[in-house]
Amino acid sequence: MENNEKFMRLAIEKSLESVDNGGGPFGAVVVKDGEVVAVASNSVTLDNDPTAHAEVNAIRMACKKLGTFDLSGCEIYASCEPCPMCLASIYWARIGKLYYANTKVDADKIGFSDSFIYEEFAKPESERSIKVVKMLRNEAIKAFENWEKKEDKVDY
Repeated sequence: MENNEKFMRLAIEKSLESVDNGGGPFGAVVVKDGEVVAVASNSVTLDNDPTAHAEVNAIRMACKKLGTFDLSGCEIYASCEPCPMCLASIYWARIGKLYYANTKVDADKIGFSDSFIYEEFAKPESERSIKVVKMLRNEAIKAFENWEKKEDKVDY
């Protein structure tokens, strides 16, 4: 438990540092075998990148450092409960355990609400605020067919 608190405090420290440096109030730490692999903060406004959330930044850094897209055996410490994008990224990276401090309710209170995303996901495509147009599937499916036949592919 002592190390868990140390890693969470590092994520919290990064979130405070981020606020001081013009970023969002979020920090994340990826740990493997009790060692810090990556520490990152939210840099959405600094990088003009809506995907540059602390967890995604930390996952990207950890993958580069470890030379893999598979972070099995890693844990992630987030200063706040992850948004849907970050949670999905944690799953895609195969991170085995998530620790978080602030909740999505806490985030909502300061203007970081994810509820509209969950509401959009629950709607039929025709009712979502982003208009969805399906097209050229007959052409696009060829890449899937080629992938399925490929013998030297790396599954992920």
